[in-house]
Amino acid sequence: MRRGVGRSSTDVPPTSGRLVVGVDFTSAPRPRKPITAAVGRLVGPRSRAVYRLETVRLLESFADFERFVRMPGPWLGGFDLPFGQARALVEHEGWPTRWPDLVRFYCGRPREELRATFRRWCDARPPGDKFAWRRADKPAGSSPAMRWAHPPVAWMMHAGIGRMLDAGLVFPAHGHPRRRPPARAARIALEAYPGFTVRHVCRQPYKSDDPGGRTPDRARRRRAIVRALVAGSAGLDVRLEVTDALARRLVADPAGDLLDAVICALQAAHASLRPRHGLPRDLDPLEGWIASVPPGRGRLVDGGRSVE
Repeated sequence: MRRGVGRSSTDVPPTSGRLVVGVDFTSAPRPRKPITAAVGRLVGPRSRAVYRLETVRLLESFADFERFVRMPGPWLGGFDLPFGQARALVEHEGWPTRWPDLVRFYCGRPREELRATFRRWCDARPPGDKFAWRRADKPAGSSPAMRWAHPPVAWMMHAGIGRMLDAGLVFPAHGHPRRRPPARAARIALEAYPGFTVRHVCRQPYKSDDPGGRTPDRARRRRAIVRALVAGSAGLDVRLEVTDALARRLVADPAGDLLDAVICALQAAHASLRPRHGLPRDLDPLEGWIASVPPGRGRLVDGGRSVE
């Protein structure tokens, strides 16, 4: 039995069952902490769009990730890692200001060098205003892309975005490539951040990599999040359709990686229903944007990319 909203035989799907993936990324994939990828299809009319989750894949190495992002299109993906850095930081440091060049430069630098740059930036600034923020970070409630610890999103970008660029993906928020492949073959990547959607349901911790943080309360919150996604009450224009077996897996995963991957896919699906993927018209292509976050909405909630 499937949970969620189905479709009748008379409904015309807006994307003809478009393949949509969501990726919960880690900068150090391994069997005990893989990159997690949700795979499913967007079906139904726009007024009642449904993301039908088919499977969740565990990518235990960067080689697995590279094969995944190179799978034939067309498909759309939401990826939980920063795609860019704040323009203020980039210009201050004299880094390339054309996005593909910035990606090549950034991913080619040793982490030690980048860490020293970030620390120098922060040390020169007063308490409460240490980091360089992208325009999307505070409305999303995410960490600044330069944060190198707790959570280390800077290393997620360092490990992931170059591989994605090498795979030939299309990045609408960064205007790359200028000549896009035919729609029948396009593989489109949007930056995602699960915490933005989770906060529509709860603002308390729902996951933990630490065994000591794997509590019944957090499991109950994961269950509440899944129910909200299925009911369409988590602030997205797309509802989740999931089998009972997969729903149990999403709730049972204490690290929340499976659930986060599904939310990334839902955010990408939501964005696909909006003109220009919901991107601001005055978008800075060096910084990009986070899928499903309305331009200018909200304020920084907790300063952290993870809801912990």
